[in-house]
Amino acid sequence: LAPDFVQNDTSGKPEALKDFRGKYVLLDFWASWCVPCRHENPNLVKAYNNLKDKNFTVLGVSLDQPNAKSKWLKAIHDDQLTWTHVSDLKYWDNEVARLYGIKGIPSNLLIGPDGVILAKNLRGEKLEEQLKEFIK
Repeated sequence: LAPDFVQNDTSGKPEALKDFRGKYVLLDFWASWCVPCRHENPNLVKAYNNLKDKNFTVLGVSLDQPNAKSKWLKAIHDDQLTWTHVSDLKYWDNEVARLYGIKGIPSNLLIGPDGVILAKNLRGEKLEEQLKEFIK
């Protein structure tokens, strides 16, 4: 079972993982400064746009640094990441990343509608194919 957490979104509003229950959620750990993350974002955008009407969403967790909120927001805008994003702007001490044992980014977990972790580190051009195996 995916551990629940609450972290603030880009406008400071608390978002809880449990509020996404009933949907497939790709919990995506990334940061604006992470070049491999930024290269992966087009694959995420494509998969999200094609699957968002099939009970699927992405929840981005940023490991951006303290005092770097503007860089985080710019990356979300520039990469057209239209899903919910959260961060405590604590870099590698991000509480959600620590809760999930994230040691490197990009990293992600696919969580089923029942809150159970179904897969880890789905990425690349095959991301959407891999997601479709779970999302019927």
